[in-house]
Amino acid sequence: MESKWFTPEEANALIPQLREEIGALQRIKHDFEAKYRDLRKWKEAGAVTLNGEDPFFQIECELEFMQLEARTLIQSVHMKGAQLKDIDRGLVDFPAIRNGEEVLLCWMQDEPTVSHYHGLNEGYTGRKPLEE
Repeated sequence: MESKWFTPEEANALIPQLREEIGALQRIKHDFEAKYRDLRKWKEAGAVTLNGEDPFFQIECELEFMQLEARTLIQSVHMKGAQLKDIDRGLVDFPAIRNGEEVLLCWMQDEPTVSHYHGLNEGYTGRKPLEE
């Protein structure tokens, strides 16, 4: 896929949709982890088959479907040209050019707009405000 360079305005235009997708990803992740923990407990407890049927089949199918949903949402973010860095924090980077240098505009789910950036190798801890 060809690289896209974002302006802060273009990145900000995606925030409403990204909020929805990240919120859905967070719910899926939470539900998946809870269901997976339960499944492990039941398997470790030696649950038996019911009427010759696998008691775990339905749960395993639900987990697989959750994985597919999550992959679809992650792919949707990436197809926009954004980079999902952390689902839990809702951290997203947007490739950009700033003063002739490649950087990443940086946004977190609890922020109203894209207001920071960092170098390609700096990460979140290297964030600097756009308005200096």
